[in-house]
Amino acid sequence: MIENIQFEIATLNDIDGVLALQELYLVSNLSDEEKDAGFVTTPFTITQLTEVINCKNLFVAKDNNKIIAYIFTGSWDFFNQWPIFNHMISLLPALKFLDFNFTTENSFQYGPICIHKDYRGKALIFSFFEFMRINMKSKYPFSLTFINKTNIPSRKAHTEKLNWTIIDDFQFNQNEYYILAYDMNQDFC
Repeated sequence: MIENIQFEIATLNDIDGVLALQELYLVSNLSDEEKDAGFVTTPFTITQLTEVINCKNLFVAKDNNKIIAYIFTGSWDFFNQWPIFNHMISLLPALKFLDFNFTTENSFQYGPICIHKDYRGKALIFSFFEFMRINMKSKYPFSLTFINKTNIPSRKAHTEKLNWTIIDDFQFNQNEYYILAYDMNQDFC
């Protein structure tokens, strides 16, 4: 199934497809049972999508020109418009990974990543992640992300499949999160 998937840096023509996929898996749109399969928590507007696309920081996977997955990436300057990312920024000086000291200039926020349920468990994540990694490693040496502790599918996908490292945790708005780091120069495939 994944042999026909195309990986691309998103363009403005992809906005509707990204919004449609976002709506399917946005945590506020899901029942408790549906959340068990994974979810995304950050909704993006057309204006925000336009900004991240213009920076070439949004990656999409397509099957027959239909968006079936996306990976958001971006500078902390872009993500600081949400309170939880401001909290993450405040934690950067205390975070350690491979003797690396994080700043807003030498690391970026990875995620959210969203894969349509029909394409999960089919190894798509490996090739898609590698496509993003190759495109972002020239911009930043390290990436950080956070995952809600209740989002077990996402934690397992990132730590067991993609080899991200949990380096800390935090609480925000009565939720608990893991902080994960990744060396962008580490070849994945």
